[in-house]
Amino acid sequence: MRDTLSQLKRRLAALEPAAPRPAAGRIALGCPALDTALGGGLLRGRLHEIFAASPAEASTAAGFIAALSSRAADGRHCFWVRQGFAETEAGALHAPGLAALGLDPDALILVRARDGLGVLRAALEALRCPALGAVIIEPWGEPKALDFTASRRLALAAARSGVTCFLLRLNARLRPSAAATRWRAAAAPSRPLSVNTSGAVNTYGAANTSGAANAPGAACFDIALLRQRAGMAGTSWRLEWDHALRVFNEAPPL
Repeated sequence: MRDTLSQLKRRLAALEPAAPRPAAGRIALGCPALDTALGGGLLRGRLHEIFAASPAEASTAAGFIAALSSRAADGRHCFWVRQGFAETEAGALHAPGLAALGLDPDALILVRARDGLGVLRAALEALRCPALGAVIIEPWGEPKALDFTASRRLALAAARSGVTCFLLRLNARLRPSAAATRWRAAAAPSRPLSVNTSGAVNTYGAANTSGAANAPGAACFDIALLRQRAGMAGTSWRLEWDHALRVFNEAPPL
C-alpha cells in the first residue's frame, strides 16, 4: 500500500491545472428551485454525501455524482477511488455512460483500493491536490475506518484545497458525518426520445409525424436533500439532466 500511495502522490504532483481554479463559492446546478434551496448552489471545497436509495440504485447514485462532478470540475481532472468490492457488487464504471453525463473519461483518474482504509488514504492524498476538480470516494457498506472523525478529516482536506468531494454511500445506513450536505438518489422515469421529420433523434422536441423513437430520453433522478448544514432540508425534486448544457432541469410531468 505504501508503494501504491507513493506512485499516486507522484502522479498527482505532476498534474497541472487545466484552467484557473474557480473562485470559492457555490456551484449552480441549473434548476432554480434546487439552487435556491442550496443558497445559490452546491458549496465548493466541501464534503457532500450521496446515498443510493436501495442496493439496486447504486448506478443511479453514481450517475448523479458523475453529473455533479462534471459541474464541479470546470475542465480539471477528477479523481475516483473505489473499493474493490464495490466494483464486484455494483459493476464497473462505463466510460460512454460517464461521457454522456458530462464527465470526460480521459480526464478521470480511477483508483481501486482493497478495503475502506485504503479508499480513505487515497482520497486524502487526492484532496491535498488543488489541481483536481473533484474527488469521488466510493467505499462499500460501512467500513470501520469511515467514522465521524474520518469524515471530518475529509471535510477539512477539501476545505483547505478547495477541491469538492463527493462520498458515494452504497449498502450503508445513515450515520453522523461532517458532510455539508447529504442526499438520497433514485432512478426516475425519463421522457422518451422523439424523432423529427428528417429522422434525427431529438431528446427534447415534441412528437411529430415521424412518431416516437421508443427509446429512453435524458437521465432522470428522484433526489432528496436529507440534510444541509445551516440550510433547509427534507425536500425532494425530480431532476432531468441536460448533457449538452451540463445542467439539471426540473423534470416535467410525464
